[in-house]
Amino acid sequence: MKERQFLFLWYNIIMKSIIFPRDEQAHDKIIEWWYWNGHLKGEDGNQYAFMDCLFKVKPNKVKLPFFKVPLAKAYFSHSIVSDIKKQKFYPTVDYISLVSGDSFKKPFLFINYIDIDFLDGYTVSTMVEIAPFKYRLRAKNFDLILEAKKDPFLENGSGYLSMDSRSTYYYSLTNLKTSGVIRIDGKEIKVEGKSWMDHQWADAPYSKDKWNWFSIQLDDNIEIVCFELFTQNKRFALAGVSYSNGKSEHFRAVNFLPQGKEWVSPKTRARYPLSWLIEIPEKKIKLQVEPLIKNQEMVFGTLNYWEGPLAVRGSFSGRKVTGQGFLELVGRPSQYKSYNFFKESLEKTLKNLQKRFK
Repeated sequence: MKERQFLFLWYNIIMKSIIFPRDEQAHDKIIEWWYWNGHLKGEDGNQYAFMDCLFKVKPNKVKLPFFKVPLAKAYFSHSIVSDIKKQKFYPTVDYISLVSGDSFKKPFLFINYIDIDFLDGYTVSTMVEIAPFKYRLRAKNFDLILEAKKDPFLENGSGYLSMDSRSTYYYSLTNLKTSGVIRIDGKEIKVEGKSWMDHQWADAPYSKDKWNWFSIQLDDNIEIVCFELFTQNKRFALAGVSYSNGKSEHFRAVNFLPQGKEWVSPKTRARYPLSWLIEIPEKKIKLQVEPLIKNQEMVFGTLNYWEGPLAVRGSFSGRKVTGQGFLELVGRPSQYKSYNFFKESLEKTLKNLQKRFK
């Protein structure tokens, strides 16, 4: 009996361990995403930011806006390029992404997918690991090379987070040296900077949940990932710290205090708190985060969220620190209805047709 219990324990430990490069690939779960963000400096001296995310879902478990897809799995992608100086952001929302047959079939991460615009043609996008933990990320508005300067960071220490029915596997690459080009208004700009990557998969739809998520990169090569998730009248919080020497710590006691600065979307009327104080009492960490650009709302049909770059300052165990980060706010009530979506889609289509046949 004891031997069986011992084997069962080790089976669970092994099955819930993240193994590389195996777990960089796709998993048979309800939802999964490969997410990237970064702060970039252009050869023109200006500051930019980007986000890119490919989602994989089971359509019979996750409600996709306006689409009933009779498939076992479906993909869609979102990306952003932000011009901090001009306070403009350039979002790309693709409702269906066509993933190639050879994706996820190579030893290291290889994803090749097409995003279709029925008027402007299609974009071939890639998330390809060209060497261990070195990637090429290509989409409509950027072409970047990202190389990890630290080993993967396993959230909660193991990469497995137990949150009742929302339990998830989750790892990050917190310090990615980045170079390449971004494209704004038809112009290519050479850029360099630092990026972040998240890979997460779970047997949970998350469609009715609310969360506040932060990735933080301090100037002394310490990174912090922290979030609070609200689901089924429960709150789950977690913070993880990756130190410059590669060691890590994890904390459940985290305070997220909005500082009263809200941005109200003119499109959805959703209210987003963009200024926050983050406290990790056990480590005497207090960080004030502020948005670098306010209008960063992503609208995916009738779903909406805020995603954008941050400036960071505060104290870490008694010493002053500064840095950069990203914020994601999901689950804010919206007044944006199906009618608005179809009306705006039709107007955009007509405008593009006019441009094409001028």
